[in-house]
Amino acid sequence: MRAIGCRMNLPAVLNGLLVSVVAALLWKYVWLIEHTSQLEEELQLTRQSQEFSQVRIDYHGALLALQEHGTRMVCTGKMHTDRICRFDYLCYCTEAEEFVFFHSNASVMLPNLGPRRFQPALLDLSSVEDHNTQYFNFLELPAAALKFMPKPVFVPDVTLILNRFNPDNLMHIFHDDLLPIYYTMQQYSDLDDEARLVFMEGWGEGAHFDLYRLLSSKQPLLKEQLKTFGKLMCFTKSYVGLSKMTTWYQYGFVQPQGPKANILISGNEIRQFASFVMERLNITREEGDDYIVVFKRTTNRLILNEAELLLALAQEFQMRTVTVSLEEQSFDSIIQIISGATMLVSMHGAQMITSMFLPRGAAVVELFPYAINSEQYTPYKTLSSLPGMDLQYVAWRNTMEENTVTYPDRPWDQGGIVHLEKEEQESILASKEVPRHLCCRNPEWLFRIYQDTTVDIASFLDVLRETLKKPNLKKAKVASTIHPGRVREPKCQTSVQATNEAKLSVSWQIPWNLKYLKVKEVKYEVWIQEQGENTYMPYILPHQNYTFLENIKPFTTYLVWVRCIFNKNLLGPFADVLICKT
Repeated sequence: MRAIGCRMNLPAVLNGLLVSVVAALLWKYVWLIEHTSQLEEELQLTRQSQEFSQVRIDYHGALLALQEHGTRMVCTGKMHTDRICRFDYLCYCTEAEEFVFFHSNASVMLPNLGPRRFQPALLDLSSVEDHNTQYFNFLELPAAALKFMPKPVFVPDVTLILNRFNPDNLMHIFHDDLLPIYYTMQQYSDLDDEARLVFMEGWGEGAHFDLYRLLSSKQPLLKEQLKTFGKLMCFTKSYVGLSKMTTWYQYGFVQPQGPKANILISGNEIRQFASFVMERLNITREEGDDYIVVFKRTTNRLILNEAELLLALAQEFQMRTVTVSLEEQSFDSIIQIISGATMLVSMHGAQMITSMFLPRGAAVVELFPYAINSEQYTPYKTLSSLPGMDLQYVAWRNTMEENTVTYPDRPWDQGGIVHLEKEEQESILASKEVPRHLCCRNPEWLFRIYQDTTVDIASFLDVLRETLKKPNLKKAKVASTIHPGRVREPKCQTSVQATNEAKLSVSWQIPWNLKYLKVKEVKYEVWIQEQGENTYMPYILPHQNYTFLENIKPFTTYLVWVRCIFNKNLLGPFADVLICKT
């Protein structure tokens, strides 16, 4: 009977064990939900496959730190246009779509601007300066309010929080996003390959999201994804904003588009970044025969006689010609080809940003449709002309109206004009050149820029022959951009010859770094200013000493500055001012 009883109770025992196991599993599941200790477990709630963080944090420790210490913020930069802020425990409410700064007795907020923070914002989230769709600010709450809010989800990664400006346009991707992100990350040692990018502008991934993935080993996060992680997300350490030091162009929001007034980047930094991208894409620059690349567009702004153009280029330069197309080829395969090209030829368009991957000495040839003034649209001319890019730039413009095909019936954003009043349509059709204008919906600009063009081969080749320096088509050597140091031991001697005549002798030693450099031309600039006057007399001298007689008055105090110049335009700093009394 006992044996039978044991056999009969076995299912009950198994059921009991099963219930215990399920209960333990359920308890463990609930514990994981309530006490999330790492971003990986939260990110698994998303439907997308992602690289997850392996950084573990003490959830209760993080929560206690937030409650006791609140949010802490320290920023660099004087104005919202040049400010980047570092935060500890900056939070984001996904329901309100607002960042939250939690105040405690230990909170830090530098700068503490008070209401000036809203004039107009704490900082720009993108690298496009002072654009009203890119402003960043936060709400403020006492840390005590956390008791009444959803339990926060902590992001353990160091994050860089920013806005992409236009992730559907390759020029904007490189100029406004990738370059600024790359060099912002260079400024802060903890924004390394393990940092996570967080994009808050609200766009989807876009056509070139893989390019953003090159900047970090972590999957970037989109604003829309944050909602799936929790109602309150807290970034344990984050940087907010982007450096604008790498941008060279403004798009015409306030004044017609053109180069930035104060460009702070050189071709050297652009090429360093291009090398980084090529390395991440496993592209090596191949040396071989010279060849010309023609960028092919397939939907608008077409070159209607492309085959004729290719043949003319091949015959003129005795090189093979190849075409590339963003619509038909992978981005990395295009960069592989462009990185070894001698010349890049393209209609004006975002694809020309790839010219940053050309080797030194190569030529950039930009084509413009009818009625488009090439001098008014110069992002790629400006890029090519940056010191250290070492690219030749040529612009060709179609001046023959019979060689253009227009599309007035298309939608407005593709250049159509039929939606306009008849008088405005007729004015646009009669115009020979698009007037200067602001971004971004000028109908005449859109109508003309989306034209197709038959390139007049004769005028095209004339422009190339006139502009290109053929010897430089070969790969150029890196030009030196090393500046002189300060001249050393500057001295002055004075003497009075007569009541109305005096002389001033100035001498100095060469800059310390000159003895280690091979410099073709060394000259010195001397400024002499009579004390109390606003003007000065400048001199360019080939030697390290000189006696000045002209305009030197007796019994007068002069201020004298001296600096060195390499190769005509590489200026050194002035030495300390000399005070010389005659």
